[in-house]
Amino acid sequence: MSTQSWQEHGCVLLQVLLVVSFSQSQESLCRQRGDPEIPQLSKDGDIMLGGIFYFHSSWKNIENTYTKKPLPLECISLNFREFQFAQAMRFAIEEINNSTDLLPGISLGYNMYDTCGSIVRSIKVALALNNDNDNVSSTSEESCNRPVKVQAIVGETSSSPSTAIATVLGPFHIPMISHFATCACLSDKSKYQSFLRTIPSDYFQSRALAHLVKHFGWTWVGAIRTNDDYGNNGMATFTETAEQLGICLEYSVAFFRTDSSERIQKIIDIIKASTSKVIVAFLSHRDMEVLIHELCYHNLTGYQWVGSESWIFDSQIAAMDKNHILDGAIGLSIPKAHVSGLKEFILDVKPLSSSNIEFFTEFWEALFSCKFKQSQSEEIQPECTGHEDLTGVENSFTDMSLMPIFNNIYKGVYAVAHALHNILICNETCNEGVHLEPFTILQHIRKIHFKTKEGEEVYFNENGDPAATYEIINWQPRDNGLVDFVTVGLYDASLPADKQLNLQNKTFIWAQNSKQVPVSVCSEMCPPGTRKVLQKGKPVCCYDCVGCAEGEMSNITDSVTCLRCAPDSWSNKRRDACVTKKAEFLSYEEVMGILLTTASLFGTCMTAVVALIFFKYRETPLVRANNSELSFLLLFSLTLCFLCSLTFIGRPSEWSCMLRHTAFGITFVLCISCILGKTMVVLMAFKATLPGSNVMKLFGPTQQRLSVLGFTFVQVIICVIWLTVSPPFPSKNFKEFKDKIILECALGSAVGFWSVLGYIGLLAMLCFILAFLARKLPDNFNEAKFITFSMLIFCAVWLTFIPAYVSSPGKFSVAVEIFAILASSFGLLICIFIPKCYIMLMKPEKNAKKSMMGKGSHKLF
Repeated sequence: MSTQSWQEHGCVLLQVLLVVSFSQSQESLCRQRGDPEIPQLSKDGDIMLGGIFYFHSSWKNIENTYTKKPLPLECISLNFREFQFAQAMRFAIEEINNSTDLLPGISLGYNMYDTCGSIVRSIKVALALNNDNDNVSSTSEESCNRPVKVQAIVGETSSSPSTAIATVLGPFHIPMISHFATCACLSDKSKYQSFLRTIPSDYFQSRALAHLVKHFGWTWVGAIRTNDDYGNNGMATFTETAEQLGICLEYSVAFFRTDSSERIQKIIDIIKASTSKVIVAFLSHRDMEVLIHELCYHNLTGYQWVGSESWIFDSQIAAMDKNHILDGAIGLSIPKAHVSGLKEFILDVKPLSSSNIEFFTEFWEALFSCKFKQSQSEEIQPECTGHEDLTGVENSFTDMSLMPIFNNIYKGVYAVAHALHNILICNETCNEGVHLEPFTILQHIRKIHFKTKEGEEVYFNENGDPAATYEIINWQPRDNGLVDFVTVGLYDASLPADKQLNLQNKTFIWAQNSKQVPVSVCSEMCPPGTRKVLQKGKPVCCYDCVGCAEGEMSNITDSVTCLRCAPDSWSNKRRDACVTKKAEFLSYEEVMGILLTTASLFGTCMTAVVALIFFKYRETPLVRANNSELSFLLLFSLTLCFLCSLTFIGRPSEWSCMLRHTAFGITFVLCISCILGKTMVVLMAFKATLPGSNVMKLFGPTQQRLSVLGFTFVQVIICVIWLTVSPPFPSKNFKEFKDKIILECALGSAVGFWSVLGYIGLLAMLCFILAFLARKLPDNFNEAKFITFSMLIFCAVWLTFIPAYVSSPGKFSVAVEIFAILASSFGLLICIFIPKCYIMLMKPEKNAKKSMMGKGSHKLF
């Protein structure tokens, strides 16, 4: 397509857009999509509050053909309970409006909506409260960006609708105060920043239920929950806490009241097939109504029920329990409360005083089972006058057992009023010129702290939750078939953990009217000396009793684990007590210690004898030719080497541990330094015979002494650093033997130990190399040969020592080290000095200058 053609089409498209834009601007409205939501109860006021309740529990299902606009929900099943909640809100508003202390000169109004129990409708109602239902033209003076219609919302009753509404209204920061939404998830302020409530979070209730179950010793229970946010989150916390307390769930099933009968039948079958006798029911009251109907149909008695606050104190549930299945139930309830004048207000219903006559008409007809004149019916029913008296009428509307929830609504409305009172700076009158913003109101509600007229404190924590306190109630049947909700204890989450659960000294009634606490465990208790072992494929509460292993014990019944004995003790045969271990170390009294001590003393004596022989023949050519000064120093160091092995024998102490390794390291370096000096003397002596050589002047007696001192001083520095940084110390080795304690010297710093050995090895290798190079030097008596043999033995011993030392257990590692010291010392003594002693004692004729100079007819060796 050409460029000109593109330009022509672009001009046409631009003209069309201009026409459409111009036509839309002729009638620009802030238009609401869909049908407007009309409040069921409303009243004008200076400041408007919203109320979200489900006056109807359900709605008629209508299949949409998608060929025409869907019809609005047709709500059914009038819910007296929710109307009581609305009346409680109206009472609080009326009381505030009539007060001269709170918000003087300011009237509160309300818009209350019916959600029919539908989450979708709940969201729609929330948006209606936010946006209002009026369409506004752009030509009017009122801006499309108008302030919110209501400043705060009271409701919803259930958790799932509350999460949906709080998510939608959160960005607008409209305060939402629920009276009965207990899901712990709603405490997450990152998701539900504008949500508050006057009922504690299920986080505390779930933990309290778990501690209550544990208190009575029930470790094998079943669990049923509502399949929504309330039930799933509450049961998740209960399960987590139960696991920490050693409680097992045989089963955990969920259902919703709209589930099929087959689904509910499966739950009944699971209960029948179970072995646990305790059932924890985390259910909403509407789901419990469905379940109790099925339980009564199957006459499923004999189970101990533990209930959440949603149904445990609901008189309607108790009335539906015709077969007394729930008798003896125990659970948590909101603390009892009283609001003076509220009961009379709730019962004082005037059907024609509301702007929404249709709703009140429906309510009045359901309440008195009558029909107004304008409502024609084929059934013969008494005619309503609108002035019927509720005195003497007994139904769910006149039942005031839900007064604690009414009180929660009452406190929620007052919390908003106190926040407004502070914002408007009310004294005798309020400053009506203050511009109200939902965010400002939300911030002030979070900070309020006041007392109701009944003396109850009201405040919120950082999560928008009140203090978590519950009453523990027990269903106790009366002779007339009714049930008393008897308070048998309290739970206060603000107290220390060991004092939160407080059961009163009252008589409990359990399942099937028993006074004995039911037993619900999977396995019997284990005796002392045994522990629980899980049965394969079963929960942790199903176990076998297995004897404790060696070194472990259990001295209590039904021990979860065997306790390991202290490091210095060991378990007895019955495995129910620990006895002290026997300490073991290389001592002078045992055979190995005696043999090593004998060898050490023998080596010392042998060295002393050699030294005496050398001293006696010190003027002979053989002794003088082999550097007598270094020879005597070498004999002295060998004596120390033999004697230092004795420091390794006996009970380790702090001083012996430091002495044994440092003495060994220094004496052996002194010994090797002397041998190295003798080797260098041999090499230098041969170099000195070469023409023009002046080497011996550079390696005279003084230089020899300094070399020995220098080599030894390096080892002294290494030992000093080792002793300063991390010296060896006595320790108890519990790992090598199960029933013994090995007393030994820990190295402290392994680097220091291996540095000492490494330095000795380095000098030994250097000495070996020099001696090996000098072994064939032309000399009648070549001492380098004997030094080579001695160093070969020395290196072989210590190279063998390393793996033997590392792998030897306990005191045997000490014996290996002593053996290496003695073996290497004997090797040096025998290879270097015994041939000389043999010549001096057995062949004195060869100990002459003529033989030493190689001028004789025979060599020395």
